[in-house]
Amino acid sequence: MSNKNHHEKIEKNVGLLGIFVIIAISFGTMVQITPLMYMEETTTPVDGLTPYTALQMEGRDIYIREGCNNCHSQMIRPFRSEVERYGHYSVAGEHVWEHPHLWGSKRTGPDLARVGGRYSDDWHYAHMMDPRSVVPQSNMPAYPWLAERKLDGKYTARKLEIFRSLGVPYTDEDIAGAAEAVRGKTEMDALIAYLQSLGTALK
Repeated sequence: MSNKNHHEKIEKNVGLLGIFVIIAISFGTMVQITPLMYMEETTTPVDGLTPYTALQMEGRDIYIREGCNNCHSQMIRPFRSEVERYGHYSVAGEHVWEHPHLWGSKRTGPDLARVGGRYSDDWHYAHMMDPRSVVPQSNMPAYPWLAERKLDGKYTARKLEIFRSLGVPYTDEDIAGAAEAVRGKTEMDALIAYLQSLGTALK
């Protein structure tokens, strides 16, 4: 009489165990993520959400290029301590047009999800030029070169076209006027415009 232990066979075979672990994780991930792709609250923009302007889009790219998202998150969790410090917790409808999203998890610096309108453009300019001039305890590096570099708008329209193909409602007029909207502006102007847009859709 043979009593085969199928679990023992799997547990003693590293390759087979690895395959079954991958299958289990994949199934669990699919079960958790798939429903979110069809829920209205995760796929519908919040009221008041507008696509980034051409200048804000360029600022977003500069934000990514300079690694700002490595030290600043853009996701306020629904905890009292976070809401009291940063404002209303983040909701999925604010980020449906983000490709990729910049939620992040590293907070060397404060969360920026609701920074839009919190400070003036002049404050942001001073902060980028010399962070310690406005926040003495800051360990953020300065970004003075952003005030010197000018945008030429060469790829701005293409960026908007790509985002439109991903579902962002840009019009033909938005795309046609994109290059002219940013030409002659500095990278500092663009980054500040982007920062001033963050978190302003959710009232």
